[in-house]
Amino acid sequence: MRAGPVRPLVALACLLLGAGVGLATVLLHGYGWGLGLGIAATTATLVALPGGWWRRLPFALGWTAMLGVASVQRPEGDYVVSSDASGYLLLAFGAVVLASGFLGLLSRSAAPSAAPSAAPGATENADG
Repeated sequence: MRAGPVRPLVALACLLLGAGVGLATVLLHGYGWGLGLGIAATTATLVALPGGWWRRLPFALGWTAMLGVASVQRPEGDYVVSSDASGYLLLAFGAVVLASGFLGLLSRSAAPSAAPSAAPGATENADG
């Protein structure tokens, strides 16, 4: 099986998953438990998805697209995202979601190693 046609389907599935999680988070952000659950579900999904153009980025774009659609004024003149602490927290978290989607594009080999190197002349055996 070729990997070529599968990637766009995975990207579409991640985009739809992000839109669904984002919509649920936006609709429930007015409740304290809903906002917490939405943030936890989004964070867990972002951590579980490997970075790249085909997985984490489409999820983040779908999530923030739902937030963007819900942030626009409705025909009745009101907004889905409230202008209180939970609404502003949701908008700030949306920026974090989008940034994490793009940060997932960076390769891990570009990051500096976390293990400090041994000093020159040091031996591994401490017994001497």
